Formats: sequence, structure tokens, C-alpha cells
Amino acid sequence: MQDALPPAPGRLRRALDALYLAARHLAAAAVLAIFVLMIGASLGRSLEWRVGWVNDVVSWLCAASAFLAMAHAFKHGDFVRVTLLLDRLPPRRRFAFEAGSLGVAAVAIGYLAWWAVRFTVESWQFNDIAGNMVAIPMWIPQMSFVAGALLFALAVLDELVIVLRGGKPTYVRLVEERHARGDFSEDI
Repeated sequence: MQDALPPAPGRLRRALDALYLAARHLAAAAVLAIFVLMIGASLGRSLEWRVGWVNDVVSWLCAASAFLAMAHAFKHGDFVRVTLLLDRLPPRRRFAFEAGSLGVAAVAIGYLAWWAVRFTVESWQFNDIAGNMVAIPMWIPQMSFVAGALLFALAVLDELVIVLRGGKPTYVRLVEERHARGDFSEDI
């Protein structure tokens, strides 16, 4: 059941993978922006510039980089997974445990995404403004939380559908492909 070949990439599969990849690139851009801002702030302090606002922006970029990268990291097997039990189960039981785990994760992450959306909508409705040095509407930096949580929920549902259709989870397949190439760098 787990050894079914992955379906040929269709339009939806390519669109989902492109979405996860785009979010990964946005997360990487946020990390790069953090680097640039921190270097700029260090130089600015030595030149006696006012750079206190950088802390606000960097904190929002840290959240953006974390949340936007979750879906891609999950799909590529870069999340910590405890496979000690799964690796020892016969195929039918492994399928049941994998599907059950993904079902529980889908509910939990769906709940997180629902609250992220609700929280951000409330910030928008109440015109909540950041109280630090950068006074912008809070819903703007909170959108990375919403986007990341929704994408993560979508990625978990995507994997659940793959498993329920008898396919090998993408996060397992991609790790196996890396190991087959002799790449164990992600396992360190």
C-alpha cells in the first residue's frame, strides 16, 4: 500500500508545490532582510543613527521566516519526526498510524490557522496599531502568521490525501531520495 508510485504531476500538484516553494523563498528573503537590517543597525549605532525601529521589524521578520517556511520544511522531511515505531510496523498498521497522525495534525494545525485568521481579522477590525517604534497596523506583520499557518494546514492535508490514496508521504519519499544520493546532511 505504501509502495504506490507517486501520481504524475498534474496541474494542482505543480501549483501546490510552487506555492510551498514560493513561501520558502519569502522565508529566505525575510532571513536575508534580518541580516541586512542587523548589519545596518550595527553600522548605524556606530554612526549614532537612531536604529531602535530595527528591533520591531526584525521581530516581525523572524516570525515571517518561521511561519512561511513551515509548509515547505514539512513536505521535505525537515521536521522532527519520531519514526522509531513507524519503521517497525507492518505496512497496513504503518498506513493506519501515518493516516491517523496526519489526521490529528490536520485538525490541530487547522485550529491554529483558524485562530491565526481570527486574531488577524480582529486586529484589522479594531485598527490595532503596533505600540513600539514602528506604528503600523498590526494585521500587516500578522499576515505572515496567517499565510504560514494556512499553508502548513494545506501541506498536512495534502500529505493526508496522498497517504489515503495509497501513496508514500512526500516527506518520506524525499528523505529516502536524499539518502539514496548519499546526502545525510539534513539528518545531523
